Amino acid sequence: MHPTPRRLLFSFFLLSAVLLAGCSRKEVTALERKQGASFSSEADFAVTLRDYARAEGLLAQAVQVCPDTREYWLSLGIVRRRLDNRSGAKAAYEQALELARDVYRRNSQDTQPLLQQAYILALLGRMDDARDVQAKAQKDHPDDRGVRIFVEGHQLDQLAADPGFKAISL
Repeated sequence: MHPTPRRLLFSFFLLSAVLLAGCSRKEVTALERKQGASFSSEADFAVTLRDYARAEGLLAQAVQVCPDTREYWLSLGIVRRRLDNRSGAKAAYEQALELARDVYRRNSQDTQPLLQQAYILALLGRMDDARDVQAKAQKDHPDDRGVRIFVEGHQLDQLAADPGFKAISL
């Protein structure tokens, strides 16, 4: 199933609107967080029904109201990849990557955003960059349990070999 030019154009304008809306916002309100969580929850249900088109619309609304939530961007990328919208998936993954980088810059003691960067880079098909981030995590946080588990468990290698991961990666 290939997206029609009209669908691609709609997706492009929707993504542009979402990104521009995110640029003008300062702080996401508690109400917007609740709305985003509701959209995300509905999208999760749509995914369980394999209704990816509905999930995409709901996740687009979630990132519109909560543009700073990387999990919504990551989910949006995954759903778009399932719809074979590679460019839309790439844009969503890149936004999630940028948010993970920002969180790690603000608090370099929290290794979760750093490990998530490696995961997102792998989704983007940038496995060498993912390995570089993994090496940085190991070097900068040698005593961190999460980093040790990620590295010693060969998580990147396991992801690269997983057919489910291949289906959502670029």
